[in-house]
Amino acid sequence: MRWWALGAVTLGTFMTYLDNNVGNVALPTIQRELGLSISGLEWIVSSYILLFAGLMPAGGRLADVYGARRVFLTGLTIFTLASLAAGLATTGATLIAARAVQGVGAALLTPTALALIGQIFPDPGERGRAVGVWSSAGALSMALGPFAGGFISEHLHWGWIYLVNVPLGLLAFGLALWAVRPAFTRVRRSLDLPGLATSAVALSSLTYALIEGEAAGWTSPPILAAFGVAAAAATAFVLVESWAAEPMAAMVLFRSRVFSGGLITSGIWSFGVFGIYFFSALWLQNVLGFSPTEAGAAFVPMALVMAVVAMSSQRITSWLGIGRTVALGMALMGVAIYLISRVGADGTYADVAPWFLLYGLGGGMLVPLTAAVLNGMPQDRAGVASGMFNVSREVSGLLGVTVLGALLSVRQAAGDRAPLLAFLDGYRFALVVAAVVVLAGIPVALFSLRGAAGRDEPSGSAEPAAPADPQATASATAGSAN
Repeated sequence: MRWWALGAVTLGTFMTYLDNNVGNVALPTIQRELGLSISGLEWIVSSYILLFAGLMPAGGRLADVYGARRVFLTGLTIFTLASLAAGLATTGATLIAARAVQGVGAALLTPTALALIGQIFPDPGERGRAVGVWSSAGALSMALGPFAGGFISEHLHWGWIYLVNVPLGLLAFGLALWAVRPAFTRVRRSLDLPGLATSAVALSSLTYALIEGEAAGWTSPPILAAFGVAAAAATAFVLVESWAAEPMAAMVLFRSRVFSGGLITSGIWSFGVFGIYFFSALWLQNVLGFSPTEAGAAFVPMALVMAVVAMSSQRITSWLGIGRTVALGMALMGVAIYLISRVGADGTYADVAPWFLLYGLGGGMLVPLTAAVLNGMPQDRAGVASGMFNVSREVSGLLGVTVLGALLSVRQAAGDRAPLLAFLDGYRFALVVAAVVVLAGIPVALFSLRGAAGRDEPSGSAEPAAPADPQATASATAGSAN
C-alpha cells in the first residue's frame, strides 16, 4: 500500500515538472496560432512561475495547519482542472489565466509531497529509497518533456500538452485517495498572511514591469510605478518577516555564510536555466528551422547527461569538495552558454549539440549544492531552509525569463533588420549576459561553500536532512520544470 501511495505522490509531482518542460518547445506553435507577442509568451510561462513561487510557502504552511494529504489532494484537483482549461483555451488571455491557476495548484501540491513521503515511510532506510524514486520524476520530465511537447505540437493540437495532465491527474487523485492514509499533527497555527501578501505584491509588480517595460516604455509612469511598488513591497516583506512569530522566511538563516552564498549560487543557476530553456526553444525553431519534434529531441541528450552526472555528483564532490564542484559546474555552464551564443543563423544540430552537452555536464554538478547547504542547518531549521531554497529558485527562474526577455526585446527593437535576424541578435546578446551572470557564481561558490558538508563524508551523514533535501535536488535536476 505504501508504494502505491508513493506512486500517487510521485505522479502528482511529475505532472508539475512535466508541464513546463513539455510546454517550452510548443511556444512557437502557440505563438502562431494565438497571435501572441514575445511578451505574451513570457506571460504564459511567468504567470505559472509567479503564482507557484509566490504561494509555495503558503502551500507548505497550509499543510502544517490542515494536513499534507488534504492540501495535496486540493492542489492536485486545482492543477488538473486548470490543465483542462489551458488545453481548451482559444485566446492568449484565457491560456495565461489557466496557467496562473495551474501555478496555484502546483504551489499546494509540490511542498506537501515530501511531507507525505515522511509520513508514509517513517523508517529512514525505506524513506531514502522512496525519496530516490520520487526525485527521479524531475530527471524523467526533463528528458521526456521537450520531445513530447515537440511531437504533440507538430502532430496534434498544441492543447494536448496540457490536456495530457487530465488523465494523469485523475489517476494520481484516485491512487492518493485510496492509498495515502490520513496522518496529521498540527505543526503551525498561522499562515503569515502579511508575508504572503507583501511577497506576492513585490513579485507581481516586478514581473509586470520587466515584461511590459519595452512596450509601455521603461520610463513611462506605469512601469516606474510598478518598480516602485515592487521595491516598497520587498522592503515591507523583509520587515514583516523579521517581526513575525512564525515567518515564511527566517531571516536569521542569512547570517550563515554557507546558506546565503548557497542561496545566491542556486539562484544564479536557476536564472540561467529558466531563461535559456525558454528562449532556446524559440531560437531552434524560428531561426535554425528545426521542427518542433527536432527541437524537443535536441534537449534530450543534455537532460540525460545532466541526470547521469547528477547521480555521480556525490563521488565528484568527495574528490573536489562541494565548493570546487559547484564552481566547476558553473564554469562549464557559463562557457557553454557563451558558445551557444556564437552559433549563427545557418547553424545545425552538430553546431549546437556539443555545447548543450557541456551545459548538461555542468548542470549535473550543481545537484549536491542544496544537500550541502541544508546539512549545515540546525535540524529544526531544515524545513524552513528547504522552502526558502525552493522559492528563491523559482523567483530566480522567473527573473531569468523576464530579465533576459527584456534584454532580448530591447536589442531586437534596435535598428532596422529582418525579424529573424533581429531576434537572433537579441537572443545572442541575452545569452552573453546570462553567461556573465552564471560565471559570476564561481567566486560566490568558492567563497561561501568552503568548508561546507560534502567532502569526504559518508553518504549516510546527510540522513537527518533527507526529508528536506530531495525536494530542491529533484527540482534542480528538473531544470525549468516549474
